[in-house]
Amino acid sequence: MLVVINPNNPTGHQWSVATLLDWHQRLAAHGGWLIVDEAFMDATPDDSLLPYLPRPGLIVLRSLGKFFGLAGARVGFLCADEELQTQAQMQLGPWTLCHAARWIARHALTDAIWQVTTRDALPHASARLAKLLSYHRLMPTGGTALFQWVQRADAARIYVALAQQGVLVRHFAESASLRFGLPGDASEWQRLSLALAALVHE
Repeated sequence: MLVVINPNNPTGHQWSVATLLDWHQRLAAHGGWLIVDEAFMDATPDDSLLPYLPRPGLIVLRSLGKFFGLAGARVGFLCADEELQTQAQMQLGPWTLCHAARWIARHALTDAIWQVTTRDALPHASARLAKLLSYHRLMPTGGTALFQWVQRADAARIYVALAQQGVLVRHFAESASLRFGLPGDASEWQRLSLALAALVHE
């Protein structure tokens, strides 16, 4: 069994469809599974393995938490061949999602106009974030359309300093790094910029 996070969190590294299908073929030949977590894939759907399902031993996991910004709904999807889906359903039982989460998920997934608009806007916002971080001497090491990743030996110090200013980022102890999500509006961009500027004067 091989588990791949694609795009990777937090590095942003992305494996090609051809590479993943090759790994799946080699695993399936021996009864193995390739499990691909595509939680960050909605921004680049052309790179997804979903069009290649169903295939025995290929499992793709998706979520509404990242691209759709609906982590609180706790909605995820297991995409696989029918036999595996049936086995998973028997284990999970009949009430895996509450009514409110189902309603939210249906509206999010059917709002095609919002999805197209957001996919167009995200790369620009991510590039803007990378530029802002670089300006404040926090050069991104990797990232996706949804976040930027910065490796720094003093990541813990920066994390605390930003938190004290009300700016929350994801801190990773190993390797020492920070993941910056995209600010939501103009005021949040301004707040992040001011918080980053304050780091220089510490």
